[in-house]
Amino acid sequence: MNIQLEKEVQYVKGVGPKWAGLLEKLNIKTVKDLLYYFPREYEDRSQITEMRYASPGQQVNLKGKVLRIDLKRIRKGFDILKVTFSDNTDAVNGLWFNQSYLQSNFKKGEFYLLTGKISEKNWRKYKSKDINNPVYEKLDVDYPILNTGRIVPIYSLTEGISQRKLRRIISNALIDLNNNLEELLPDYILKKYKFPSLKKSLSAAHFPENKKNYISAHMRLAFEEFFLFQLYFLNEKKKYNIENGIKHNYKKEKMDRFIKSLEFKLTGAQKRVWQEIRNDLERKQSMSRLLQGDVGSGKTIIAALALLETITNGYQGVFMAPTEILAEQHYLNFKELFADFGYTIEIIVGSLKASQRESVEKAVESGEIDLIIGTHALFQESINYHKAGLIVIDEQHRFGVEQRHKLKEKGDSPDLLIMTATPIPRSMAMLIYGDLDLSIIDEMPPGRKTIATFWRRKNRRPKIYSFVRDKIKEGRQAYIVCPLIEPSEEMPELVSAEELYEILGNSIFKEFEIALIHSQISAEEKKAIMDAFRDGKIDILVATTVIEVGVDVPNATIMVIENSERFGLAQLHQLRGRVGRGKKQSFCILISDPPGEDAERRLEIMTHSSDGFLIAEEDLKMRGPGEFFGIRQHGIDDLKAADLIEDKHILKKAREEALEMLKDSRWEGKYPFLKEKIENIKLKI
Repeated sequence: MNIQLEKEVQYVKGVGPKWAGLLEKLNIKTVKDLLYYFPREYEDRSQITEMRYASPGQQVNLKGKVLRIDLKRIRKGFDILKVTFSDNTDAVNGLWFNQSYLQSNFKKGEFYLLTGKISEKNWRKYKSKDINNPVYEKLDVDYPILNTGRIVPIYSLTEGISQRKLRRIISNALIDLNNNLEELLPDYILKKYKFPSLKKSLSAAHFPENKKNYISAHMRLAFEEFFLFQLYFLNEKKKYNIENGIKHNYKKEKMDRFIKSLEFKLTGAQKRVWQEIRNDLERKQSMSRLLQGDVGSGKTIIAALALLETITNGYQGVFMAPTEILAEQHYLNFKELFADFGYTIEIIVGSLKASQRESVEKAVESGEIDLIIGTHALFQESINYHKAGLIVIDEQHRFGVEQRHKLKEKGDSPDLLIMTATPIPRSMAMLIYGDLDLSIIDEMPPGRKTIATFWRRKNRRPKIYSFVRDKIKEGRQAYIVCPLIEPSEEMPELVSAEELYEILGNSIFKEFEIALIHSQISAEEKKAIMDAFRDGKIDILVATTVIEVGVDVPNATIMVIENSERFGLAQLHQLRGRVGRGKKQSFCILISDPPGEDAERRLEIMTHSSDGFLIAEEDLKMRGPGEFFGIRQHGIDDLKAADLIEDKHILKKAREEALEMLKDSRWEGKYPFLKEKIENIKLKI
């Protein structure tokens, strides 16, 4: 029987409707899902020990002939199946409790492989070599050995399905699989890298004969996953770049005047990145660039330089922020930065009154406004830009390729700059932002003090609050962040912002000005609170993660994060980045009684490192790519074989080969199966 990858899994030998229902709990619906459900680890059970050398307490793999089969009923409801095996050097007993149905699986005189631990208790008591519930496999030339006597795959399971059953189902699928599987990789790539065929790779990924066999299979499968992503992204980029974009001219006098007006000198990294962006702006193809920089590295000034260049060339600049709080902050910031240039700057956010909004939209359409700042509201159908030259998007990880292209429709192929202060490992950036050129600000401005970070248990709160009080008396301000807005019956152990605000305001910090901010407060109220905090009228701001990104108050030097085990590493790093914006020493205090090793490890990493890129790498290791930004992929599978941390070198090769292929204008005709595959990809981030 030949079976195809697209077939429902129930048609694999040994599955049927009943097992198909259980497999669906593992998101296995098709034969392809089954074969790409790779082991989480492997156990080497290939080394056979002679029974005479099997010692009590030792985990062993044995090969022996059945000498005796005894089923003893000890009492009602309790029986022991004892099977004695020998390899002519000694004898070992396999013991199974209340599993009398296994008796028919053993026959006197036949050979079996066994894996398990020799019981120390039974040796001391009976001087008998016994293994309780050993893994066993009949040596049968007609059927592959799957469970012992070889390198054995270990899978993540669901209730009702065992390792033994899943191995057998996968083995059956591999046996029945059509040998003429469609190869997605071109022959020249298979030959160049000496990759095995797809079927051999899938077989070796599940049941490798040895380490070398597994490594070559893994490399091929990981390469194919990466290659499809890169071909898709780079093809999109190629289509995007052949469009006629805007060629800006460098207006030296104005640009030099702006740079000289800054209170600081650009760092070497800022100068390098600005040159990369300038090169893009001053050529005919549209810019499509991702700017990465850790918290406080100075990305906003780079955006200001780029926006100034587009405005001085007679175009409109558009700047989109993720929240109204940040849009308001950027609006004030840019008004100050461009104060000497006489440009008109306006803000468009969801909370704007209808009459004001209509007035601003008309001014945008007529070209009276030079720089428009706002939230997602900037890209609604009602807004028509007069002459959009550059779109800057701040902290928008969920903008996929299609959304990025739609932004271009708001102008005549304007340039696009996406900025993020969430450090993204280079491999991750290459994977999910493959259509964008990458610039990284990897240097902090001089004089920035490292934020002192501490992890403290909940019982240390009184001391923490005493420390906060001392700092506020010195004239500083503090954030206290909670994971929830209001108390939760489901999670009573979590501190809520509303609850903490009441406690702190009515007793512990009653002599200070304290405010509460979270996502359910109206935009007007949020703005008023943030303005008061920025002006120093509020000492302590109790908040949720609404203040996670971009809020910039130099006098705020203390960040206390309650239940910090509830936050991911990237989020903790972002929250910590709300302090350390001024010249005074800043502090971040993580309050947590972590429930497990992973949570404890996250807190340890935070206290030992302030390097956002290192933290991002660790975050990726712990959570995997699917959780890093909450990625959801459509049309292409999640990474099944490839690992973004371990397989960076494979990703690099895959990108190089995709670039090389796209140099050939006839590639789509030569490889129609690849063309069809990437046309079906819909990737949303």
